[in-house]
Parts: sequence; C-alpha cells; structure tokens
Amino acid sequence: MGSDYRKGATLKFRFLSRFTASAAVVAVGGLLLTGCGAGDPDVGKTTIGVSVYDMSSFVTQGKEGIDAYAKARDINVLWNSANLDVSTQASQIDQFINQKVNAILVDPVQAGSLQPQVAAAKAAGIPIVDVNASLQNDALSGSVQPDDVAAGQQEAEMMAKALNGNGNVVILQGPLGGSGEIDRGKGIDKVLAANPGMKVLAKDTANWKRDEAVNKMKNWISAFGGQINGVIAENDDMGLGALQALREAGISGVPIVGIDGIEDGLKAVKSGDFIGTSLQHGTVEMAEGLAVAAKLAKGEKVNDKPVYTMPAITRDNVDQALKNVVTEKDAFIAKLPQLVDDNLTSGNLAYEGLPGQQK
Repeated sequence: MGSDYRKGATLKFRFLSRFTASAAVVAVGGLLLTGCGAGDPDVGKTTIGVSVYDMSSFVTQGKEGIDAYAKARDINVLWNSANLDVSTQASQIDQFINQKVNAILVDPVQAGSLQPQVAAAKAAGIPIVDVNASLQNDALSGSVQPDDVAAGQQEAEMMAKALNGNGNVVILQGPLGGSGEIDRGKGIDKVLAANPGMKVLAKDTANWKRDEAVNKMKNWISAFGGQINGVIAENDDMGLGALQALREAGISGVPIVGIDGIEDGLKAVKSGDFIGTSLQHGTVEMAEGLAVAAKLAKGEKVNDKPVYTMPAITRDNVDQALKNVVTEKDAFIAKLPQLVDDNLTSGNLAYEGLPGQQK
C-alpha cells in the first residue's frame, strides 16, 4: 500500500505541477490580450474607431493616408471593413462605442443608415464623423465630404465634349442608395438634361467593383453592340471593368470617363484609354477625415464640415497626379500629415500642388 500511495502522490504532484504551469500560461496570455488585444485603446493615445464600407481601391489608398497621419500625430486607429453590409457596419460602430473610443470615423455603406449608432455615440459623448460618403444625419459631430454632384457633372461634361453633345451612353453606378451614387448621378443627370442629343441606353450598379462592371458591360455589349458611343462610370474601378469588357469584345475607340483618380485610372488617362477622371485622392481625403475626428476628440478648433472639390484630370495634368499617387507616392505620404493640417486650415481639401491649383 505504501508503494501505491507514493505512486499516487507522485502522479498527483505531476498533475498539479502541469496544471499550475498551464494556469500561469493562461494568466499571462490573458494579460497580453488585455493589454494588446484587437480593439483595446492604447493608454495615453487618442483612439479612433474607423469603419469603411468595403476595401475598394479607393479605401485601400485611403488607409495609407490614415495610417501615415495616425503615426505622425500619435493616434491609435481601430480599423474595420463592413463588406458592403449595413448591419455589419452597425455592429462595428456599436463595438467602438462599447470600447469607449475617443472618436469614430465612418465611410458608410448607405446614406440614412446607422441612426441609432449616431444617437448612441452622441449620448456617450463620442464625436462621430462621416467621410467620403454621407450618412445624411444632422446629429453627426462632423462631416468630411467630396462634392459628388460637381464630380458627376464634371465627368459627364467631359463625355459631352468628347461626343460633341450627341451619342448613346451607358452609365455604371455605385451601390444604390449610397450618397456617392445619388449625388454623382444628380451631376450626370444635370449635364444630360442640357444635352438632349445624348441618350442613355442603360444604367445600373456595379457596386464600385471592377469585376462586376466587366460582367455588366458584357451584357450591355450583347444587348446594344456598336450602339454604345460612351461609358460614364461613377468611379474608376467600374470604368476599368468596362474597358476590359470592350477589349475582350474587340471594340476600341469608345470614350470612357471615371472618378477617383486611383492608380490604374490615372494610367488609363495617360494612355488615352480614359478621356479623363476626377481626382478624389483617397490618401488625402481619408486622412483629413481622421484629422477632423481627432481634433474634435481633443476639443481643438477645426472646420467640422469641410468640402473636398475634385480637380479634373486629363492628359494635360495627369503626370503630376501620377507622381503624387504612384511614382513618388512615398515622398508624398511623408509630407502628407502637414499637408492635411494645412488644407484643413485653408479650406482647400483637395490641394496637393497640381498644375493650376491654388492654396
């Protein structure tokens, strides 16, 4: 019995030793998760929760600007993408409020959404700002928006000039119900009304996505063939999708115009595949949204409703735009934080030294 007792005691000791060691690991792991876990605000830093509609080319570009500004101004950013789902975005905002972040920046999926979340943030004393796309909510603490009506008008005027006011066009829209789709559409409609010789063969959403635009354009080519004289795309990605579909169908010479001035869009302008675009430089605009949210969180004086007016990009000025967006991007991002603060002071959010731009 003594031998059995000693054997049992030894096994019990080994079990307790392993249990104690495992518990210690769990405890340390718990401390690490508490101190550094996803979504835990860093002590001593301004923490801003960011929720974007999707990781489009524009938003991906914008994240670079947000990251650069955050690093330079000692801001902790909690980043989430809603993948074009309103309920997902609502949950992300709810989480930010529960985490007691210092401010919230949202690039919304849909205009008019997130009303309970905006109200909850306001009740909690957390500034909430929309950027790039509008929530159309008067209870917001701030709003950093492009003039999308002017951008839609600008691209449609480029098309009207290319077609001499006569021809059949197709229109690729953004996600239906989003402020970008609504407002860019208003601008396009204004130009079409002034040019009765331009007819709309078809218009539909491709949700800002290049692959969806390829499929949509293929359907229109099958339906209308050589009747299509021009493509008005409410963003560059969709215009690039239309370009791909036209090439695959062996069709050339159809003018295409876009909006945003992403890398591939600017290259298309330089090559002549696009007649033009409007530069909504996500790196700049999204960083300006973060800056406004941070300044509101800190109680600093700032224009809380600045407007980003997109410059037209044609072959005349595309080379300088390409430097800022592509070929000399690192140098541009290095000076971005100061540019953002200067632009917020001057009120010219789109300024970045392009030919013809005034501070």
